Amino acid sequence: MAKNISMFKRAIALSIAAAFFTHCSTETPPVDRSILTEAQKRLPEYAVSGLEVADGLEATLFAAEPMIMNPTNIDVDPRGRVWVCEAFNYRSELNPGNEVDAKGDKIVILEDTNGDGKADSRKIFYQGTDINAALGIGVFGNKVIVSCSPNVFIFTDEDGDDVPDKKEVLFTGLGGVQHDHAIHSFTFGPDGKFYFNFGNAGDQLLDKDGNPIVDMVGNEVNGSGNPYRQGMLFRCDTDGSNMEVLGFNFRNNYEPAVDSYGSIWQSDNDDDGNRGVRINFILEYGNYGFTDEFTGASWSTRRTNMEKEIPLRHWHQNDPGSVPNLLQTGAGSPTGMIVYEGDLLPERFRNQMIHTDAGPNVVRAYPVEKKGAGYTASIVNILKGNDDPWFRPSDVCVAPDGSLFVADWYDPGVGGHQMGDQAQGRIYRVAPKGVDYEAEKVNVSSAEAAVKSLQSPNMGTRYLAWTALEAMGSEAEAALKGLLNSSNPRMKARALWLLARIDGKTDEYIQLATSDPDENIRLTGLKIARSLQVKNLDDYLAKAASDKSPQVRREVAIAVRYLDSPKAVDIWTDLALQYNGKDRWYLEALGIGADPRGEEFFKNWIEKGGLEKPGANDIVWRSRAKSALPMLAKLATNGEGSMHDNLRYFRAFDFHKDPSKDNLLASMLTIKHPQQDSIKILALSHISPEKINSDPAVNKIMRGSLAQMKGTPTYMDWVKRYQLRDQVPSLVSIYTQSPKSEFGPEAIKLVHQFEGIDFFKKQLQQKDNEKVIETLNAMTNLWGPEVWNTFKEISLDESRDLAVRKAAIKAYGTGWSTENNLLDMALANEVPEELKETAMYTLLNGIKSSVRKEAAKMLAAGDTKFGSIEELVALDGSATNGAAMFERVCSTCHVVNNKGTQFGPQLSEIGDKLGKEGLYKAIMYPDAGISFGYEGFLITTAAGEKIAGYISSETNDALEVTVIGGAKTRYAKKDIVSKEPLENSLMPTGLHNAFTQQELVDLVAYLSSLKNGAPVAAR
Repeated sequence: MAKNISMFKRAIALSIAAAFFTHCSTETPPVDRSILTEAQKRLPEYAVSGLEVADGLEATLFAAEPMIMNPTNIDVDPRGRVWVCEAFNYRSELNPGNEVDAKGDKIVILEDTNGDGKADSRKIFYQGTDINAALGIGVFGNKVIVSCSPNVFIFTDEDGDDVPDKKEVLFTGLGGVQHDHAIHSFTFGPDGKFYFNFGNAGDQLLDKDGNPIVDMVGNEVNGSGNPYRQGMLFRCDTDGSNMEVLGFNFRNNYEPAVDSYGSIWQSDNDDDGNRGVRINFILEYGNYGFTDEFTGASWSTRRTNMEKEIPLRHWHQNDPGSVPNLLQTGAGSPTGMIVYEGDLLPERFRNQMIHTDAGPNVVRAYPVEKKGAGYTASIVNILKGNDDPWFRPSDVCVAPDGSLFVADWYDPGVGGHQMGDQAQGRIYRVAPKGVDYEAEKVNVSSAEAAVKSLQSPNMGTRYLAWTALEAMGSEAEAALKGLLNSSNPRMKARALWLLARIDGKTDEYIQLATSDPDENIRLTGLKIARSLQVKNLDDYLAKAASDKSPQVRREVAIAVRYLDSPKAVDIWTDLALQYNGKDRWYLEALGIGADPRGEEFFKNWIEKGGLEKPGANDIVWRSRAKSALPMLAKLATNGEGSMHDNLRYFRAFDFHKDPSKDNLLASMLTIKHPQQDSIKILALSHISPEKINSDPAVNKIMRGSLAQMKGTPTYMDWVKRYQLRDQVPSLVSIYTQSPKSEFGPEAIKLVHQFEGIDFFKKQLQQKDNEKVIETLNAMTNLWGPEVWNTFKEISLDESRDLAVRKAAIKAYGTGWSTENNLLDMALANEVPEELKETAMYTLLNGIKSSVRKEAAKMLAAGDTKFGSIEELVALDGSATNGAAMFERVCSTCHVVNNKGTQFGPQLSEIGDKLGKEGLYKAIMYPDAGISFGYEGFLITTAAGEKIAGYISSETNDALEVTVIGGAKTRYAKKDIVSKEPLENSLMPTGLHNAFTQQELVDLVAYLSSLKNGAPVAAR
């Protein structure tokens, strides 16, 4: 329930905030939360009691409402002050019941001035509508970078009075205005560069003048698929120049973390409900597999060798060219991340990623261990909102003393742009028990002092130190060299990044680094050489290609990608010859390195005996070289293993653009093979349409194979592609027996295209009422007045069976173009009495919010019969009865544990993401929060057909639209006239009005029980 407070009330509340914190004890007494009301549990004085804190640590409340509200992102400056993006105006258009501050959102500075560990000072650094719901803030000396699509701003405070004297645009043109998948915060790396990312709503980068940014290899930075798409990760100089795209094809990658070795880590969010949240170790320049690398097709689109497990399928993990995931954490809404390189926290958290995930209410560490050229990771919780589901950690930062600061959005729900509460928000400090908060004054006036500050765990302090030391040049060398003897190799690495920048000393320190006994320092040396673009980079890479460490060789492989040297081919070949066939990280690094010059590299590898090596098949599979195609064909038809083993090789053909692959695939159609039928079908599925249309022999084989494919997706693909009108009887069988299958709608549309409406009118005259109803249900996928008039005529024909008439009236009101016709009938009282209940239920499930609201009015069933959400939360429900309700009503659009219809988000772990308050709001007010990827669109075709649904897949030449009920249909883009976003959710508004209060309470009790690790019976 939204607990909005007015701006006036908030001003009064702020005036007493300091007094509240002054009288709060720094010791948190034990609290028996069982005796607290739900409202009391939400009060700041009980905030810490709702959290489970890792052993050896304690959480203290640094700031809370009314001092701070709705923090989306934070940074801690070298003085220990917490800078906050405060998003009061978060997604106001999608939360119309929430208040709006006409002056805009704020950047706030919170400070503890009296040393009691709690903020007692609040300053507004900047306020404006141009930073409404900003998602990122970074404090770098006197400059503050604020990320808020469509812009990235740099504010400069030249006189240190905490008021910006200058506001400049660094980048503009970004997509995702008021969207969670937009531009995120900036991080400063050990190389002196900025790292940042945007999710898949970001779309593009333009410079401050609106010109497209071209990266260092000549590609425009946008998501058009040439070559980048979806979410992206970037590196650039601090003035925005020398842009690099370090990774692409993420969904909502959120805030990169860069360690002292220059390694990059980040999280990425899945399509809601698929338990596919992931943590990535970044192989630079890699494809991260959210959509098809070449076509942009959705992860759910049919493909050869499709992964069985949805979390793996979600990221195309079986495809050559998709970088493996480090860790998959299940359902969630991942947000901020750091690499903790301090020494205040216990050992198990040092030098590890620390991450906030607002969905499951948790702050975690992910300890990593090296494995080959990559890593494995585990999960260790730091903070968990076990007894406070409103705990929504949105960011984490390291203070100068090594303690953690955690921003808490604090809301009943998260995701889908929902905002259930505008009045609250918290900032926590996490440190070992009894450690007071203090920040030493930063001094970078001398090299010795700056080197001390360079070792800080706080990013802002390191930025000041790095900038000062870099400016000192050779004068800082002696002080920096002192760190080369540090017992902490990360401090050694920090020094080497700067030492190598001293004029005339670059080679000396790169050689020192690349010869170090520690593999982490050796790979850092290679990164330094790349960063500084040294002329003899090829010499360093050639030497490192024989390094005993696969981690070092991984970096060599990536560095070869853009190496302009005749040595590149031999360096890569040396690396490839060392591949052992067991390390996917190493394999993908080889692929990244080879792709721009694949043919040259691959041929050299063959000449050097590569095919005799243990991992040869994998390298053939991953290669994009034309020369690999004959070998790929041989592997695909290898009769020694099972066909399952061969699927990966057939899939690999999809990543080759050379037309010669068609002849190789065609040659498979007539070879002798133990699994010849399977080989034939797979080959036909990968041959281009042009080849099949132009080659009579291949076309004949396709025809001969068609019969055994009936009822399969492959069958549908072939019938549609070749306009096989003689297949109408089989198509009828498909759409009547499986009307909601992924190809049922395709089947009936093809029949309509082939035979016209008269064919269906004849079928509707059958005496078998069940078959008539099957046909009516299937015909809801068709469009046109002749179809709609047929529905209406049958519904009003009193000689028909009542069940048939009900099916007809439901069909008449199903769809964007016809639901208003049914509503008009109902308003004019033209719906027969015996059909009114069916008509009203159909309208309540309508697409247009206006239709749903009008139907709700007609039922005279307002929200008042349920009471307030706060009152509903206090009621007890039966999860068992709720499960029955879900199966009866909700499973027509949602899936729980593989049961139901996949239209809306999967709900198998929705109880981790939404508390009861959030669940009630999502059901009663679905327009307030629409999950990204499930936004509705109205598609209009050249023929005048209007289709309402969400876009489940999009390639360069086609859209796949999923409509209510889960049916999917593909439309060629050339046939689409317009694609307009719907203002409202596709989930019916007012659907809960068909429930009793107890049924609604039972349903929420069931949904809240759906959590990761819940007993199977509960789920």
